[in-house]
Amino acid sequence: MSRWVKPWDARLAAWLVEPLRDSWIGPNHLTTLRLLVGATSATLFAAGEHQNLAAAIMVLSNFLDHCDGELARISGKATRLGHYYDLASDAAVTVALFVCMGVGLVASFDLSAEWMGLVAGVAVAGIFQLRNVMENEYGKAATKQPQFSGFDAEDILYLLPLVTWANGLESFLLAAAIGAPIALSVVAGQYFALRRSTV
Repeated sequence: MSRWVKPWDARLAAWLVEPLRDSWIGPNHLTTLRLLVGATSATLFAAGEHQNLAAAIMVLSNFLDHCDGELARISGKATRLGHYYDLASDAAVTVALFVCMGVGLVASFDLSAEWMGLVAGVAVAGIFQLRNVMENEYGKAATKQPQFSGFDAEDILYLLPLVTWANGLESFLLAAAIGAPIALSVVAGQYFALRRSTV
């Protein structure tokens, strides 16, 4: 099993938030900013317009997701409540992304787009919930994601602007509607394997 290293975006986030270490700005401020930025992106996707802008804003939201955690670590301001706020915000933004993407694509991809967005969103919510349970029962190490040269699986969202620029959002949503339930089944398998190993 390969050694886990901090992803590239988390390293950049740690460097950028370093000046905030002793400031009045805390991790929860950055989590709230991430939530608002993500909600803005999801709203634009739901409107079915300005998809390139929506994708760029979602990339910013995804990056901000690392900033709050890095600030909590370097400033010593990590709290259990803040951790749960971060997890809830992450789940809300990611679920809203797929659901709103489906809503926005109805005009060009018929009503099945709404169902694809809903399927992807529900599966993502299930993944977040299972990982939360795994972390509570078996520790943070149990929820480590696969890495590829310093990138996490979730970093695929950084490619979203390329997807919208190439007019590939319909294909992306279809892939998410298929891939997210598969990913949920994999995480469920990991969870039950952990339970069996501790019996």
